[in-house]
Amino acid sequence: MKEKTPSEYSDQIRSMRESGMSYKKISDALGLKFNSVRSYCKLHDLGGVRDFSGPYEDHCLFCGKEIIQNPGRKKKKFCSDECRQKYYVVNPEKINRKAIYQYECLTCGKTFTAYGNSHRKYCSSRCFMTARHGYREYWDKEKREKVWQF
Repeated sequence: MKEKTPSEYSDQIRSMRESGMSYKKISDALGLKFNSVRSYCKLHDLGGVRDFSGPYEDHCLFCGKEIIQNPGRKKKKFCSDECRQKYYVVNPEKINRKAIYQYECLTCGKTFTAYGNSHRKYCSSRCFMTARHGYREYWDKEKREKVWQF
């Protein structure tokens, strides 16, 4: 069976490329190899990043205000920092937290989680002080407060 060549689809490739389609989308749509489409486009001056659509509008996730998006840049989700902060206060479950670490405290052995600090050793300042200085905490009845003791 003869393999399809990009030259057989020259008009389709040109129109798809000029409408802003990527090499991958064109190769999938026409059943051609990715590298064949890319080589054809570069040979016929259709290569490089193509985005003919220009700026387009989208809406803020918090207030719904229109946002003008710039092609070739990361998509904006919010119109301002204020809207972004308010949105994540109202929807904390939508925050993508990647830096959550789980440890075992070196002093008390309790398992704890820490966000953002990959080198934590102690679950609390009390465990840190105990390990570092040998302090003990006790309740002073006369002062009615917790007191640290050597």
